[in-house]
Amino acid sequence: MAPTTTSPTYPSTLVEALDRLPDGDARGFRFLTLDREEKYFPYSAMRTEAQRRAAFLGNLETAPMYGVAGGKLNKGDTVALLLPENHEFVLTFLGASVGGFVPVPIYPGATFKVTGHYIETLAHILVAARAKVVVCNQRNLEVVQLLKELPETKDVVILVAEKDFEADAPAFTRPSVGPDDLCFLQFTSGSTSKPKGVAIRHRNLVANTTAFLGPGGLNAGALHGKPDDLGVSWLPLFHDMGLIGFVLGTLIVDLPVLLFPTTTFARSPRLWLELITKHKGTITYAPNFAYQLLAKRVTEKDLSSLDLSSLRVAGCGAEPIRARTLIEFASKLAPAGFDAKALLPSYGMAESCLAITFHRGGTSMRVDKVDPAAMREGKAVPSDADDALELVGCGIPFPGHELAIVDESGQPVGERVVGQILARGPSVNDGYFENPEATAESFKDGWLYSGDLGYLADGDLFICGRAKDLIIVNGANHYPQDLEWVVGDIEGVRRGNVVAFSIMKDGLEVLVMAAEGNSGDAARLRTEIAQVVQQNFGLTASHVAICAVGALPKTSSGKAQRKKTKAMFESGELQEHA
Repeated sequence: MAPTTTSPTYPSTLVEALDRLPDGDARGFRFLTLDREEKYFPYSAMRTEAQRRAAFLGNLETAPMYGVAGGKLNKGDTVALLLPENHEFVLTFLGASVGGFVPVPIYPGATFKVTGHYIETLAHILVAARAKVVVCNQRNLEVVQLLKELPETKDVVILVAEKDFEADAPAFTRPSVGPDDLCFLQFTSGSTSKPKGVAIRHRNLVANTTAFLGPGGLNAGALHGKPDDLGVSWLPLFHDMGLIGFVLGTLIVDLPVLLFPTTTFARSPRLWLELITKHKGTITYAPNFAYQLLAKRVTEKDLSSLDLSSLRVAGCGAEPIRARTLIEFASKLAPAGFDAKALLPSYGMAESCLAITFHRGGTSMRVDKVDPAAMREGKAVPSDADDALELVGCGIPFPGHELAIVDESGQPVGERVVGQILARGPSVNDGYFENPEATAESFKDGWLYSGDLGYLADGDLFICGRAKDLIIVNGANHYPQDLEWVVGDIEGVRRGNVVAFSIMKDGLEVLVMAAEGNSGDAARLRTEIAQVVQQNFGLTASHVAICAVGALPKTSSGKAQRKKTKAMFESGELQEHA
């Protein structure tokens, strides 16, 4: 008789997952703190501390806010997390979850000198989330306390994790938490609008994370989780890729991880590879810019001390993926044992928890070369010409999930025809928290309307850009990231700090290019950028803005804010060099 195989029985909620994780010291989370101190928490210690923090939150007295009475927090109430220390964030998030509360992760990185827009955005999120409680660290308390100066947030309760969770925990009875309960609110990055609270339920989280982190054989596009896997990540935990991919998802499938701060990576990018080498990491993930940065900075001397042979998954997502970047990274790191088949491009949205499609694991990255003229007409026609555009395949949807590509009228389009990407399945959430207008715009007839443009070719999804960012000049479509990548290769332009957009001028849509660079290079860059855009795209830039370093606005997750850049340009607020 042939042996039978059974699929694993997964927990139905994050809280159940935490309860089911094994005891003992062998498995858990390892943290590198902002002060480079290493802290290890076995799962059992994480459970104990989560229960303690749940008790503190559950006994907290709050003031009346947002038209809601004060008093102790109830199941389903929101708790805002502004915690730059990863271990404090994870333990407090789990504490809120165990208590039946709804964590709201928020970017904690503003300094006291740069507070205006940050506090405005923070207050907007607190009001939108109806959060009466904010948990921060001592190092960002001074900034967080500025909330007390705003009328809409003056009564918010501010807790300092290092201080307010230290005493003996009060009595607290855990509520029952089910699959349909809210797990957390993931506020969108705000690259095209004000941040909206994506309401993720426990069932959405379990469906998504088991689909891409489940063991081998369950899904051709999954990571095939194995007992000896170790995740290594510097990704910010207020963003879905770091939070779900390396905290919540790994807890659900019992995958130990090592987390170190995003700011530490920014100061010392090579530490990412050094930690993978030291701890024999098997799974990591990063946006395109990080692979680009390491491909540029790693030296021959660095290669001699690195061993990346243990790394079987090097995922890429969260921003447009450039084929050349990943190819250069794989080539540069090959002497350190890096396998190019570990590269795993993917596509996702917060509204689908995290992931929507994954490249087929263990296979070579797929690069589609297409005719640029045909792409301007919305058709991905294969081309071997020197000027062909290179697009990276982001893989296939998960079992039980569906993709569709539709035109402006919502009708499906054919193979290799560009349209808006739609998704549906158990990972897709029900909408935005207390925002029926935004929900109605993005969720229709069971489908999530992503706002992203793409096409399907032989089952694989290829991403072209955002529908609202599409530049249409003389009837031809141009995708802003294509222009931005080409301009970013010009010497003197801060790579990754280029924005392309269009404005109306004399009744016509015209192109504007904005790039960061030094004032001494401004005159040359204006000329070279205009020439490169003309040569590569046949476009005449109506204006080339060379801006001061840091002048171009970005979201908290590092994405270009094209809409805001355009508004700043039109109002004269963009800081251009003379």
